[in-house]
Amino acid sequence: MKPWKWCRICRSGRGGSGLGRDFASALLVLAAAQALPAALAGQEPDDDADGRVENAFMADRNGDGVLTEDEVRPGMFSLLDVNRDGRADPGEVRAFLARGRAPFDWVNPPGEDRSFLGVTHATFTSPSMGIPVGYNIYLPPGYDDAANRHARYPVIYYLHGGRPGNESRSIGIAEHVHAAIASGAVRPVIFVWGNGGRVSWYDYEESRGEEVLVRELIPHIDQTYRTLAHRGGRALQGFSQGGRGTTRIMFRYPHLFISAAPGGPGYAVEKLVLENDGVELDPRAGANARSFDFGKGNDAYSLARSYAEGGMQPALNIMIWVGTRGFNYEATLEYMGYLYGLGVPAERLIAPGVDHNPVWFYEAHGVDLLRFHDSHWRESGPDGR
Repeated sequence: MKPWKWCRICRSGRGGSGLGRDFASALLVLAAAQALPAALAGQEPDDDADGRVENAFMADRNGDGVLTEDEVRPGMFSLLDVNRDGRADPGEVRAFLARGRAPFDWVNPPGEDRSFLGVTHATFTSPSMGIPVGYNIYLPPGYDDAANRHARYPVIYYLHGGRPGNESRSIGIAEHVHAAIASGAVRPVIFVWGNGGRVSWYDYEESRGEEVLVRELIPHIDQTYRTLAHRGGRALQGFSQGGRGTTRIMFRYPHLFISAAPGGPGYAVEKLVLENDGVELDPRAGANARSFDFGKGNDAYSLARSYAEGGMQPALNIMIWVGTRGFNYEATLEYMGYLYGLGVPAERLIAPGVDHNPVWFYEAHGVDLLRFHDSHWRESGPDGR
């Protein structure tokens, strides 16, 4: 069997920009607003919202009071332009900056304006930390019906992007998950958004993002809800920082997941971690970048190689998804080539014209991503359960 499987949706297209582009003049959030650099550097965001909005509009070259895609880096402009009129006004910019301004917390219920059908916020007490940890969970239509009281459902665990962790980030994809199930495009599934900790999906110092997911959240979900509590009923998926985490975790724990789908992953940074013997120092964060020593071999490249050299058992079903206009597009293509060279089978789902925005990707091709997982569900595990 060929190690590379091509999705029928894939199209060639011009990709996003590499790390060499001028962040100081091109990307609103990376340079003028100082939001993403703080996240990349592992810093707590500041509270100077007015100053940050004012600085952001230094990119408004024609002075018309709005930002357009040609005035900021196009790799994530859709996150600013919420109404998609091609113009990011001060209100949209302020709302975007506010989403990244909250300090880290293990519990982050979504605001009242972010309510989605079937989604509830809940907590569990972390055995390792002894504190509440939040998560959002989508239960499919009919879950609570008496007729389905013995039914069990597969689960997709979604790893958010960005730093620090926040389980309510990207829950907007819930409406697309619900629509796919309600239309019959895919079978009913439980969808869970976890909190990746202060450094998002790493075990680093006192923040144990990976451990909380693997050893605490997954067992809690299996004990609390009617899940298919085995590998055949469990999938992993994430975007951006969460795409990086998905890749590392799927190769470290292939026995836990039947399928895995890293999206828009920052593989350029993963490659830097490889080259720096486990140390992350992201050049996109500028002069304030914080250094993280995650340990040699704790990167997407090394873990993929270990998985390949170990015989690729148990076999993972992998799909990597990315938009052609996202700023991680080119590095994602490079990583796909790396997997091909290792002989690791992987499908790819590429959305032409979509930038670094998981909700927009789901709007365009979420059904195809969900069908990928749906095609691999198994009602029972290896022991017949």
